[in-house]
Amino acid sequence: MAEANTAQNAQTGILGWVERTGNKLPDPVFIFFYLIIALVIVSIIAAMTGVSALHPTAIDESTGAALRIDAVSLLSPDNIQRLWVEMPKTFTHFHPLGYVLVVMLGAGVAERSGFFAAGMSKAVKSAPTALLTPVVALVAMIGNHAADAGYVVLIPLAGILFAAAGRHPLAGIAAAFAGVSGGFSANISPGQLDALLFGITEEAVGASALDPSWTANIAGNWYFIAAMTFLYLPIIWYVTDKIIEPRLGAWTGGATAGVEAGDTPADPAANDEALASKGLRHAGLAALFVIGLWLVMVFAPGTPLIDEAACDAVPAADCSIHAQLRPLYQSLVAGFFLLFLLTGWAYGRATGTIKNHRDLVNMMAESMKDMGYYLVLAFAAAHFVAMFGWSNLGLITAVHGAAGIESTGLPLPLVLGLMVIFAGILNLFVGSASAKWALLAPILVPMLMLLGISPEGATAAYRVGDSATNIITPLMVYFPLILVFAQRWVKDFGLGSLTAMMLPYSVWLLISGVLLIVGWFYLGIPLGPDAPVGYTLPGAAG
Repeated sequence: MAEANTAQNAQTGILGWVERTGNKLPDPVFIFFYLIIALVIVSIIAAMTGVSALHPTAIDESTGAALRIDAVSLLSPDNIQRLWVEMPKTFTHFHPLGYVLVVMLGAGVAERSGFFAAGMSKAVKSAPTALLTPVVALVAMIGNHAADAGYVVLIPLAGILFAAAGRHPLAGIAAAFAGVSGGFSANISPGQLDALLFGITEEAVGASALDPSWTANIAGNWYFIAAMTFLYLPIIWYVTDKIIEPRLGAWTGGATAGVEAGDTPADPAANDEALASKGLRHAGLAALFVIGLWLVMVFAPGTPLIDEAACDAVPAADCSIHAQLRPLYQSLVAGFFLLFLLTGWAYGRATGTIKNHRDLVNMMAESMKDMGYYLVLAFAAAHFVAMFGWSNLGLITAVHGAAGIESTGLPLPLVLGLMVIFAGILNLFVGSASAKWALLAPILVPMLMLLGISPEGATAAYRVGDSATNIITPLMVYFPLILVFAQRWVKDFGLGSLTAMMLPYSVWLLISGVLLIVGWFYLGIPLGPDAPVGYTLPGAAG
């Protein structure tokens, strides 16, 4: 019955159209392959027709005027040579690659040892009944650092806890799904998603050559994503308790209808609260050790993470503490690697999931196996981004696009808001956050820089739209899994039912996200440490 209902819902209405259209799209790897072919053709035509733009910062020394940037054919001898000779460099120097792999080495241990799952379970199970919804939502958003564990562990657990409290289990599943996936970019601290997106942003800035001094800081959206967390929390709470649960009606199926044997994790501490608590205490001590280590490297004599010479070449009035702290910001990738690694290791040693160093190494190796598809995608994306830069089409498009937006007279905050909506619509068809940003960043980041919006601002606007519509597209990779979790409690719950249940969350998260980014720009609040939302090109030509 459930399968028939699902199939019927999948073929009707706008959601059916989204599903059918999205399913016809090729894999993101081949999307980049086809885009590279199209890029080659466009570069040839642009070079033949003399497409060009004036560089906004560089000066032609022979004339004293702004430097002219001409489109370059990707079939020119130099570009063909560069493609084949520099292929290993193009791939391995793709900035997101190193950032993500380093963080995931540690996160893989924290996930496989059971630490992430135990931490989320402990937090949710300890919640007072009256605060069950906000605790589930908050843990779900923080649980984004746990990657798959947020979906596989927390969402079915939320259904069980709601049923045990006499509430409708689908309301718990909805609240957890809204937090994990709808609030995908919200968190109280940076993590692997920040490393991934800012790596792509850095690649886009580098390809445009607009600001050679700009480097990625994975804490560049820290203040913003923390604000998103505390903005989204009451929204998810209100929508769950006042909109979704009343529509679902009273739950009469009991507390165990959706519990299956497969819900029990392999972690030996899963059914032993004392053992799990011991593991979490050990993990907490490991976390304090990492934090203490970083504090020592900031404040101890020698201060390896403080660049005390950063202000030597500038007047004292122009010296910025953020410039001195740049090594600290850049060390955060390694910091999160060590934090996840040691907390996962400490938890595993205490609970028995890690018995010796070989288990630790195996967990790290398994986490790299899970990154196999990402490596293939990164290879395709790296060459698309690099070739876009070689052709000069990215910078030319950004210059003319910025001029076109300026001519419309649209306020910059409104431009950011429209970018959020565009990213949200695109997310209905292409689910991968990294694939979409690798496609959009080479144009949007330099274009917004020319308009006075920082790379951090462009990244923040993108991630709002990217997450808000995750929960209503059947093409999101975990959507079928959430449907299975729901059908354990309500057998005839179909694809359309799940989408309709999540639609109010998506609408309100998108609206609030747009208002947040627009208001943030108007107020000029930094998006993170050393990360203003506004931007001025260095040495802009008049």
